[in-house]
Amino acid sequence: VELLDLLDELQKSKGKTIVMILHDLNLSCRYADYLVAVQQGKVYATGTPQQVMTEETVRDVFNLECRIVPDPLSDTPMCIPMGRKIQRNSIQEEQLPNKTRN
Repeated sequence: VELLDLLDELQKSKGKTIVMILHDLNLSCRYADYLVAVQQGKVYATGTPQQVMTEETVRDVFNLECRIVPDPLSDTPMCIPMGRKIQRNSIQEEQLPNKTRN
């Protein structure tokens, strides 16, 4: 994070373009002005973090179910992976019969 902070300060003070590859989705959203999502060597999506970091993009590019919520520190998109346990619980809840009140 210190290196990313330093690069952010450098970019702002010198007005230079910085291109980097990050595989940490949350840090990418926090520090980048523009994202390029690549799937199997081809560009899948480009734009601001808000435009690119969607549940659909993460599912398609990384084969990962997640929820996208606002990062409480930067208000940028933040990826919360669901994991197998959460997915199992969601499936079980969907299979429960609806309860009705009498």
